[in-house]
Amino acid sequence: MDDKFDVIIIGGGIAGCTSALLLARAGVNVLQLERAEQAGGKNISGGRLYSYSLETILPGFALSAPIERQITQEKLSLLTGETSVTMDYRHPEFAQDATSYSVLRARFDPWLMEQAQNAGAQCLTGVQVDALIQENGTICGVQIGEDRLDARVVVLAEGANSLLAEQHQLVKKPQPHTMGVGVKEILALSRSRLEERFSLENDRGAAWLFAGEAIAGKAGGGFLYTNRDTLSIGLVCNLSVLSHGKNALPQMLENFKQHPLLRPLLKETELLEYGAHLIPEGGINALNPPFGAGYLIAGDAAGFCVNAGHTVRGMDLAVISAQAVADTLTTALQKDDFSAASLAAYQTHLENSTLWAVLKQYRSLPDTLLQNPRYFAEYPQMTSDILRELFEINRHPSPPLRSILWKHARKAGLMTLFKDLLRGARSL
Repeated sequence: MDDKFDVIIIGGGIAGCTSALLLARAGVNVLQLERAEQAGGKNISGGRLYSYSLETILPGFALSAPIERQITQEKLSLLTGETSVTMDYRHPEFAQDATSYSVLRARFDPWLMEQAQNAGAQCLTGVQVDALIQENGTICGVQIGEDRLDARVVVLAEGANSLLAEQHQLVKKPQPHTMGVGVKEILALSRSRLEERFSLENDRGAAWLFAGEAIAGKAGGGFLYTNRDTLSIGLVCNLSVLSHGKNALPQMLENFKQHPLLRPLLKETELLEYGAHLIPEGGINALNPPFGAGYLIAGDAAGFCVNAGHTVRGMDLAVISAQAVADTLTTALQKDDFSAASLAAYQTHLENSTLWAVLKQYRSLPDTLLQNPRYFAEYPQMTSDILRELFEINRHPSPPLRSILWKHARKAGLMTLFKDLLRGARSL
């Protein structure tokens, strides 16, 4: 193996693998390093991949990639201790460049790394990068134990817990309110029983998101994705409120699984995997500059992730950031200029992409929905109370719907309710 490369990429997730693939296609001498024993070994993403961004790079990828199920069922549930209110939207398959799939990263990421290797990238797993090499203010390689590998530019795609970037002060240590922590389990369930319980057929799948009692009324929520013969289930909670709870996140997950809505669906499942992971939640206002002399930062490491409540997006944004990495570096390599001024083109490519439009659209989300406990505790309970009064029939005449709504609106506070509705709508 050479000890001098055009580009060294740190990280074997979707941003890293896609960057390696695109650069190798362009004839760049690229080395990708992943600390886990295989790509995806440390990724526990909830498991939904929106196809549009990868479809432009690998047309028809779903025909050969180890995807699980094509999502045709969307569910959103508000939970209280014993009740649930669910919106259920079932639809035919969307077009290939507008659909989404459930995936297991431990299967999908090795496949994506293989595509990079087939294009000519050198990809190594089980390699821990100990430090970046910096000379005259420019990143110019990596240190692995006593070995030094030089590069004209380094791409950091090491995930949300970007220790190397923090260690070398390329980014600031994130504030707790800009990060979430997720816990996830993979539960085995036979294909036939899974499809029966979730009303699925023909490899179609469901994506189900939860708020309210899912996470004890805190800023965050739950998720459940159906795979071929497993379920991906978990919780995400903002770090700023996690320390104030009575229960740790793993116990919250156990409580979540015992909710009356989920307990029958999870009967006789077998635990296959468990993991925890940091998730960027600060949005566009919490981003650090993702470039500098001799380096670029991509994917979750750069904070490119959005949790909008009805959808969680990270993998599609990672692919877009990888495209911006490749576009920036092919030009920089042609000019042989890896200064901060040259690599600032990365920011321009990002701002001209769908990624930036998505981040701008949800720019106020972290300071509205995620920091307002009423969205996660009081309003799910209020919704449940309204529906109970509407559907509970006894010997007393039921009040008209307008009276039920007015009573609960006054109880919540008309002005508070109006402001929260307005802020919530604007943030989405």
